[in-house]
Amino acid sequence: MAVQPGPNGRVKLNITRRSFLKAGATAGTLAALGRPTGSLAQKRPGAEIPWYRTGTIETTYNNCDMCPWRCGVLVHTVDGVVRKIEGNPADPKSRGMLCARGQGGVSFVYDPDRLQSPMIRTGERGDGQFREVTWEEALDYSAAKILAIRDTYGPESLAIFGHTSGDFWFTDYFAQAFGTPNAAKPSSSLCLSPREEAFKLMTGLAVGGHEPVDWDGLQCLTLIGSHIGEDARNTVMQDFSNAWARGARVVVVDPRFSSVAAKADYWLPIKPGTDTALLLAWANVLIDEDLYDAGYVADWVAGFDDYAGHVSELTPEWAEAITEIPAETIRTTARVMAENRPRSAIMPGRHVTWYGTDTQRMRAVYAINALLGAYGRQGGMYFNKSAYLEAYPHPPFAVAGSSGGCSAEPGEESDELPLGPSGKARADGARTSFLRGATAMQELIDPMISGEPYPIKGLVTYGVNLFNSIPNVPRTVEAVKELDFFLAVDVLPMEHIAWADVVFPEATFVERYDELWAVPYKTPFISMREPAIEPLYDTRPGWWMARELGIRVGLDNYFQWETAEEYLDKRLLSVGSSLEKMRAQNGVIVQSGKPYLEDFGEASPFTTTSARIELYSEDLAQAGLDPMPVYEPTEEPPAGFYRLLYGRHPVHTFAKTQNTPLLSDLYPENELWLNQRRADEEGVTSGDRVWLENQDGARSGPIKVKATQRIRPDAVFMVHGFGQQSAGLSRADGKGASDTKLQTRYKLDPISGGAGMRVNFVKLVKEV
Repeated sequence: MAVQPGPNGRVKLNITRRSFLKAGATAGTLAALGRPTGSLAQKRPGAEIPWYRTGTIETTYNNCDMCPWRCGVLVHTVDGVVRKIEGNPADPKSRGMLCARGQGGVSFVYDPDRLQSPMIRTGERGDGQFREVTWEEALDYSAAKILAIRDTYGPESLAIFGHTSGDFWFTDYFAQAFGTPNAAKPSSSLCLSPREEAFKLMTGLAVGGHEPVDWDGLQCLTLIGSHIGEDARNTVMQDFSNAWARGARVVVVDPRFSSVAAKADYWLPIKPGTDTALLLAWANVLIDEDLYDAGYVADWVAGFDDYAGHVSELTPEWAEAITEIPAETIRTTARVMAENRPRSAIMPGRHVTWYGTDTQRMRAVYAINALLGAYGRQGGMYFNKSAYLEAYPHPPFAVAGSSGGCSAEPGEESDELPLGPSGKARADGARTSFLRGATAMQELIDPMISGEPYPIKGLVTYGVNLFNSIPNVPRTVEAVKELDFFLAVDVLPMEHIAWADVVFPEATFVERYDELWAVPYKTPFISMREPAIEPLYDTRPGWWMARELGIRVGLDNYFQWETAEEYLDKRLLSVGSSLEKMRAQNGVIVQSGKPYLEDFGEASPFTTTSARIELYSEDLAQAGLDPMPVYEPTEEPPAGFYRLLYGRHPVHTFAKTQNTPLLSDLYPENELWLNQRRADEEGVTSGDRVWLENQDGARSGPIKVKATQRIRPDAVFMVHGFGQQSAGLSRADGKGASDTKLQTRYKLDPISGGAGMRVNFVKLVKEV
């Protein structure tokens, strides 16, 4: 197989005779999948083909990899072919239900565009010229390149970017064993880091992957930029539906009338970038009108008097001038939240890196929840507990927590960078004071170009769509050109594959064993993943790739197991279980949690210095940062431009699923939400196609206009993940516009390092 550029530099997939024969065999499988069953014609007397499906149904246990939520699923196969994926009733997240993406997993597995064999580049980087090779040659070649980088520059000069559930083997295990602190995940620096850092500063705790809203008793839910239903997190959609049907009040703050806004009692179409002003005004109302939970605050909150003085002048009238939300609406919604306390909470949200001031905004969110007395209270916010599961025994890692960031204690301040091997610092320049999230992917690009503070010469990507996730794509392309070695691990020929030196094709989640999924939750649990079918083509699972590569670079002592089953059974011994026992328990081990304050007895669940929720942060004050949240104005769009907003669609995950046949049929391309009045002024109507050009001249499109009154006139909105330029993706290539390629700017949060990307503006271009 070879990947070549097509028109406009797009990646074109050339198939060799060897690959063609493999594809032919798979085409037969696809044809069988598409054969009609149950038709009346097949039921006629003497028909040779029965109207029902024949063969023994085999069921395996798995957790879905079609999005990061990882719902527990049952995979059903007949004669070695996956026929159906459905929710596992025993799984605390899926509860027997599944979203469209999960059910589209079968289509993802049998996508005919899948990468089929390991490949080594033969042409110039970016030309997409490859030759198919054996796994032994690909692994030996990659190991030699990585060792050359280590021997010349040090192990920290290898960066590893990972996403999706299998990235553990590379960004965590391999990276720490090899000795590079420069392992990164977009889920931190581009989504979660402000949320997590703010919560650690205020409570000493982590929010956790599952936002701990205690849905069963919730009476009032407030959402700020959270799009339940559009982001299609299965569990949250179930919980929200039940709470809404039960009569829970819903407040939605969003510049766009989202799907969940249609279910709200109050929709606040806030001016983008002004959320912190609204939150401070809500605090003003709760305190000024004595609506806060005074008993809870006295017992569990530190710095209340400071905070009360801080917001005393930040009235709804002050906020109205900033947010364009009427003062009376601000007061009314604050009162609704207070009427239902402590069964009232603002959900933290997942993608919270917006404007570069996001850690302070999230601290303002948590302050409201504290004033409502929500934390550790039934119907408010429960405490996540991590599932207990011991790590596989191994020698001490060369660098600890490579993807977990710094290990400084709260309040510890240093101008020194966290040290990696060879006495060198983590290359993203993170301080040890507060940056505890994963290394920022976007900040590892500069050392690839400049070599400062030291060069990064090697890159391994696992499941990261490199040119559709990191802002400022031209800078990323420039960085990739400077690398000595680039290894890409993926299932599909994504756009960045053409730039790799070596390509490892991975088996999909139904074709492999994987690391156990130990979930922090109200009732923590462990979920398993096992193969339902043998890997198609010449693909391999991520654990096998990492192990084989690790052995070749001298990490034999870290990879002592021969098979994935051996590794997993060793870990499960720590909880008195095994793969066989887990299968007998429907693939899940459920443990006990400690969700409420009373579960801690006399002890405090908060691990701050005061053992309480700290509204005033001494750590931030000592670092010269604002100890309490303040509103900082965001740059306004230039004349003729709109603020670029972006988000999710319920049948797609980032830039991963646009090529999946069934999901592509449901939503083949994105649209540009444009206020109807502005559409009239622009002279465009729904269905017209326009190009978008940002403030720096970057363009993307064409994209269809969706003229609507459901968005403010100062912003436009588009679904993330489209506009991919790879001819190897027969369904996704060139469909819609890319928001990432319009994000040439980002603003770093000074506390968490999160990259705020809603600081880009676009204008409509009708002709190119």
